[in-house]
Amino acid sequence: MPLHPTALISPDAQVGTGNQIGPGVVIEDDVVIGNGNRFEPFVVIKRGSRIGDHNVFHDHAVIGGSPQITNFQDVKSHVRIGNGGVFREYVTVHRASRENESTEIGDGVLIMVCGHVAHDCRLGDAVIIANNAAIAGEVEIESKAFISYGVGVHQFTRVGSLAMIGAITKITQNVLPYFITDGTPARVRGINRVGLERAGHTAEEILSLKEAYRILLGSRLSLKQAIVELRTIKTFCTDHLADFLSSGCKRGFHRKVENLPESELAD
Repeated sequence: MPLHPTALISPDAQVGTGNQIGPGVVIEDDVVIGNGNRFEPFVVIKRGSRIGDHNVFHDHAVIGGSPQITNFQDVKSHVRIGNGGVFREYVTVHRASRENESTEIGDGVLIMVCGHVAHDCRLGDAVIIANNAAIAGEVEIESKAFISYGVGVHQFTRVGSLAMIGAITKITQNVLPYFITDGTPARVRGINRVGLERAGHTAEEILSLKEAYRILLGSRLSLKQAIVELRTIKTFCTDHLADFLSSGCKRGFHRKVENLPESELAD
């Protein structure tokens, strides 16, 4: 289906080569689309959208809708999507709320059925958002984070790289990279060992995060003291964890913990 005759494409849209555009697809003006994308039936690409190459948009996905905020002025803003992403049925991604700014979606992102990404969010590469998860405005999600079914993420929060958030979790503060956060109220449940191993992190790096867990969540150190201790470990993961905690933590982070089993903390 290179171009179905029922598709509606604005003459002001820029569409690259090798795109498959299915029945009832709508592509508005001021849209730029790269090469080799697939748009399944009834996808809507709203004005201001900027889409890279080799993405797949499933039935009824809507990209670039206006922000859901009461005082929104209809300014020119954007959604920018990288390459190789998958946007399943009924996914919604909204454009930025401020003029000439963008909601940013990285490469290789998967958003499952009915997932929602609100205005001004920034998603890194290879983020996965499962069915019915809702990401509020101005949220930053670092690369390879996994957001499970039905999670709600509060506006202005940050989710760290390779974090895993369990199903139906209510996120109101920042989520630590490399750890599993789950439950309501949200608690740190342990190290995301499976995700770390799949991402190619070494046994040494995973072991360093066990020490980071003790320092950050199992001691009485202040946050500033804990960051200093984290920097003495000197692995990629602990350095990134320290950097994450040093910047943009005005909402704090989910610090309540479940006691890890000895096997999880053993050297």
